[in-house]
Amino acid sequence: MASQAAMPRRRRRHRTSERPHHGRLGLLLPALLAVTVGIWAASIQRFENGGIATGGQWVLGVVCAVAVGAVAFGLGRIQHALPRELRALAYGALTAVIIGFLTSLAGGSVLRAAGIGVAVGLGLGLVTFYYYYTHE
Repeated sequence: MASQAAMPRRRRRHRTSERPHHGRLGLLLPALLAVTVGIWAASIQRFENGGIATGGQWVLGVVCAVAVGAVAFGLGRIQHALPRELRALAYGALTAVIIGFLTSLAGGSVLRAAGIGVAVGLGLGLVTFYYYYTHE
């Protein structure tokens, strides 16, 4: 009796010279985070000054937005090259720095800002690690 041989599957080879395609979400999420942090930082300063808008508040908001947007965009580009532990640590650290900075900007002490930042960053890092661990 003749048996049928299984044909090997042909797999598509990806060209390494092609530029990687990034979706709209890869640009939208860092931009949304940047705008949120920038407006939040500027509004904290505005409420500290009695509700009067100044140019320094706008500069602070723009600088915060550009810095957070650049770091979040860069992290989004390299996240797939990182193991899940480092990826969760990176997202937790980014969150800790943002929350700690905004807490210190609101008039909290350095110890309070660091404590709140580390607590929130640790929580998000654990949630992110759990998500990556269960979905990979």
